[in-house]
Amino acid sequence: MRTEGTRDRTPWFEIRRVPSSLSHPRVAIVVPRFGESAVARNRVKRRLRELVRRELLPGIAPQDVVVRATPLAYRVPFETLRRGMLTLASQLSVPA
Repeated sequence: MRTEGTRDRTPWFEIRRVPSSLSHPRVAIVVPRFGESAVARNRVKRRLRELVRRELLPGIAPQDVVVRATPLAYRVPFETLRRGMLTLASQLSVPA
């Protein structure tokens, strides 16, 4: 997946995607440790999972997507992550 497909970034996470032959999108969420505690890491995972469920999945085409957090994702409020996800979701959306 690293050598094919496309990559979009915000300061808080990056999204890599490749077309899929399946009839539905698949999403993976990766949150590296970056020296943070398990509690902080789980919080970032929960936030990204919720954003993917609410903002990304309803409007994207069948593709494989990997969302990878950056170290800044640990430091920003949920609303900032949401705005970044909305920006990238508009780029991934199915054309009407």
